[in-house]
Amino acid sequence: MTIYQFLLLFLLWVCLPYFCSPEIMFRRTLVPQKRILGARTPRSDGKILHRQKRGWMWNQFFLLEEYTGSDYQYVGKLHSDQDKGDGSLKYILSGDGAGTLFIIDEKTGDIHATRRIDREEKAFYTLRAQAINRRTLRPVEPESEFVIKIHDINDNEPTFPEEIYTASVPEMSVVGTSVVQVTATDADDPSYGNSARVIYSILQGQPYFSVEPETGIIRTALPNMNRENREQYQVVIQAKDMGGQMGGLSGTTTVNITLTDVNDNPPRFPQNTIHLRVLESSPIGTAIGSVKATDADTGKNAEVEYRIIDGDGTDMFDIITEKDTQEGIITVKKPLDYESRRLYTLKVEAENTHVDPRFYYLGPFKDTTIVKISIEDVDEPPVFSRSSYLFEVHEDIEVGTIIGTVMARDPDSTSSPIRFSLDRHTDLDRIFNIHSGNGSLYTSKPLDRELSQWHNLTVIAAEINNPKEMTRVAVFVRILDVNDNAPQFAVFYDTFVCENARPGQLIQTISAVDKDDPLGGQKFFFSLAAVNPNFTVQDNEDNTARILTRKNGFSRHEISTYLLPVVISDNDYPIQSSTGTLTIRVCACDSQGNMQSCSAEALLLPAGLSTGALIAILLCIIILLVIVVLFAALKRQRKKEPLILSKEDIRDNIVSYNDEGGGEEDTQAFDIGTLRNPAAIEEKKLRRDIIPETLFIPRRTPTAPDNTDVRDFINERLKEHDLDPTAPPYDSLATYAYEGNDSIAESLSSLESGTTDGDQNYDYLREWGPRFNKLAEMYGGGESDKDS
Repeated sequence: MTIYQFLLLFLLWVCLPYFCSPEIMFRRTLVPQKRILGARTPRSDGKILHRQKRGWMWNQFFLLEEYTGSDYQYVGKLHSDQDKGDGSLKYILSGDGAGTLFIIDEKTGDIHATRRIDREEKAFYTLRAQAINRRTLRPVEPESEFVIKIHDINDNEPTFPEEIYTASVPEMSVVGTSVVQVTATDADDPSYGNSARVIYSILQGQPYFSVEPETGIIRTALPNMNRENREQYQVVIQAKDMGGQMGGLSGTTTVNITLTDVNDNPPRFPQNTIHLRVLESSPIGTAIGSVKATDADTGKNAEVEYRIIDGDGTDMFDIITEKDTQEGIITVKKPLDYESRRLYTLKVEAENTHVDPRFYYLGPFKDTTIVKISIEDVDEPPVFSRSSYLFEVHEDIEVGTIIGTVMARDPDSTSSPIRFSLDRHTDLDRIFNIHSGNGSLYTSKPLDRELSQWHNLTVIAAEINNPKEMTRVAVFVRILDVNDNAPQFAVFYDTFVCENARPGQLIQTISAVDKDDPLGGQKFFFSLAAVNPNFTVQDNEDNTARILTRKNGFSRHEISTYLLPVVISDNDYPIQSSTGTLTIRVCACDSQGNMQSCSAEALLLPAGLSTGALIAILLCIIILLVIVVLFAALKRQRKKEPLILSKEDIRDNIVSYNDEGGGEEDTQAFDIGTLRNPAAIEEKKLRRDIIPETLFIPRRTPTAPDNTDVRDFINERLKEHDLDPTAPPYDSLATYAYEGNDSIAESLSSLESGTTDGDQNYDYLREWGPRFNKLAEMYGGGESDKDS
């Protein structure tokens, strides 16, 4: 054991007599008389039991934490009065940490701690001790329990749960306003000494803030701290144990404090006078500019409301507060006119919408500025004296009569001359015209109210110096009625009279219509053009009349139809009249007056066919002609048309053969096996380019032997075609895959014809057989033709 350990044990022995003893002797205990060692207790079986006295009594052991020695730390000693020192007893330790953290010398009973102990991990350990006979292993003392308590030392500094705190406090707060509370914890034993007693102090942040030593509450230390001057503060707080005395352990934390805004600053315009410009042609609602008052506050404390409180333009302009930008947008409220006024002055006020009553003494929280708005001149289009015009004119006026005048002027100071014109899209028939200089509107064609009662025109006024500046105005022309149309029958009347009619019998009620529209309404009068012995007209004085018979009985055999002229006249000025003729048929009727039969149709047919009927008839004729032409074309196609109609047309009918054989390498054009095996040909194929007039039965040609030469086979086929009456009269070229020897006629190609000099002799064509007779006639007779 080192000297340091010795001194430490000595100090513990002297300073802690009541808590710790390095050796606990197991003393004899005083017991009641009835439990004195050696007393006998009778058993039920007659034997006497001997009770032994307890040989030890336990106290607590105390051990300092954080032992730094190199040897095991001595805890204490266990000893039984049964121990004679001869090693016959054995001490056994069990419980918390027994055998690992705490070990016991089984002979002497000394207890040691094997490693450094931290009280903050475990404050006490509960163990059990027993003394047994080493030879018999029987306990000589009953098992007893004892506690080892760990004494605390100041080995833990205070710690804060957060390394950095964030807090805020309103600006302009009074001294002592609480900001935030910070709390540090110390893991040492608070019940032993001052190891866990923490005192707070401020290391950084003075003189703006202070901290309460016992509670850790941070408070403001200066009055009227202004956020606009400084917004962020960093405060360092220290927590120290041992009551803040020297030698105590300490920990620190940082508190970031932000001054929050309050409305302690009024809005201010940066300029006393603001100048704006706007064109006089700007429409209502146009934004011409903006004003903005600055406020050192933020958020809702900086919100400003703008208004126009005075000036000569309060009726002409308006201001709108833009919430996002906190600007006042000045807009046009009424139409502007440079010629009327060129400058307006406004007094604009900006006021905070959220005012804190605590800071009224810093007010007023509003400001004003003067806004001068200059109106700029633009080349404006002409302006008509009215928004629209209405002219009324009678339909019987003469062409060229002025029906009204439109007036327009140039509102600009230059007062440019005006040119008037009509929008022809509104007068497609060109009924009206206008004087370009004075705007007088006159007629260029006769008017007819019955065709169009209203004419909606558009007049254009444009500056002569700048034709692009133009204005349009609507002109409504109403055509007034003049009695220029005679009344007519309202409908076509199919009138008949019965043969057995009596005098005064009603056969027809007629009415009339008039295209005119007099102010007093229509009034018609009906009469006969001449006195009629058979019929009469009776005016009902309600624009209708009745046709009555004047004689007794009619005969359809004598007269089957009567024509009755009726005169219809109106009562307007000038009086217009017309004569309408009624066609009255004489018919056989029953006793009740119902028509049964008439001798002839007396319908009033129109003088000619209508346009629709003529078109229908014309279409039918065209359809018939098309059908005839198609039928003739089909018939013509069914007839055979030879390629060469006559000898005279030989030169005009050229047959072009563009199919050229592929030569010896062309194995697809013709199968040479067919030529070598004539037996494979089953029948003769007829021509497919024309329809033969007479169908000849193909002649069966005996097949040649298999070893027949191909040349002989071709010659036989050539002879057959020469004698075949169904062969076409025109030249044809048969292509065979077997070329054979060179032809005696040499080449028939015309490619070299242009290189020869003079005329050629084609008489040799007659020697080639009947198939070349046609060519011989075409080319062989050329010399004779020249001679002739």
